[in-house]
Amino acid sequence: MRQPSPDDPDDLSLDRLAGDWKIYQFKRGHRFSADDLFTAWVASRERPEAKLYADIGAGIGSVGLLTLWRLAPEATLTALEVQEASHRLMRKTVEHNGLASRVECRLGDLRDPGSLPGRDQFELVTGSPPYIPLGKGVVSPIEQRAGARMELRGSIYDYAAAAARLMRPGGTFVVCFAAADPRGEDAIARAGLHLRARQDVIFRGGQAPLITILVASREPGPCDRRAPFAIRGEDGEWTEPYFAMRREMGTDVYLDRGG
Repeated sequence: MRQPSPDDPDDLSLDRLAGDWKIYQFKRGHRFSADDLFTAWVASRERPEAKLYADIGAGIGSVGLLTLWRLAPEATLTALEVQEASHRLMRKTVEHNGLASRVECRLGDLRDPGSLPGRDQFELVTGSPPYIPLGKGVVSPIEQRAGARMELRGSIYDYAAAAARLMRPGGTFVVCFAAADPRGEDAIARAGLHLRARQDVIFRGGQAPLITILVASREPGPCDRRAPFAIRGEDGEWTEPYFAMRREMGTDVYLDRGG
């Protein structure tokens, strides 16, 4: 199968991300999703004052840029991604939005300390790792999509370990994972971090949560296990909290649908 290319305009779409910021994505490939949106929403609420921010396993840049959009103008983002195709899309997006002075795009593997040298640097670290182990799902023939969904280059344990190295004392790690998979909380504990909040997300009322956003720090303390957030009610309609969250994140979906 022919792989989509960042150099081929026919393979790309340029879509709204937040406010007047737009994002390049493959038409056939990994595209930003609710996982990214909720990770950025929680992260920007947890550390709105953060100035030094890193997104690891950054993909096409959606989590990092959505979070950055809500931070102060002097905040900077270091975005680390291992897939060259996604890295190049992110660079195109950064250039398109005039963000080169605020965003450093790095190509490298988060499991390699040399890809982002140093320790104790960042006030805020985010990640939205793949959470389907090999053997538990179908690997897409589109390499960039496969790498974003399947644990081909590490797992939640690698993300948590990298975050623990990169966070400065008092820093915060915000990560998205499958709600029913106990590896999320276990990875945080194994990295020597402490779970400080958990936000489950229900995609439709009456169903079990599909994803969860975990908030961790080096410092121990109580864990705020928040009420699940429902995107749609049991009737299938978007909920008012979802409309409010999208407005916070720079998109008024109520107006977009003609409301």
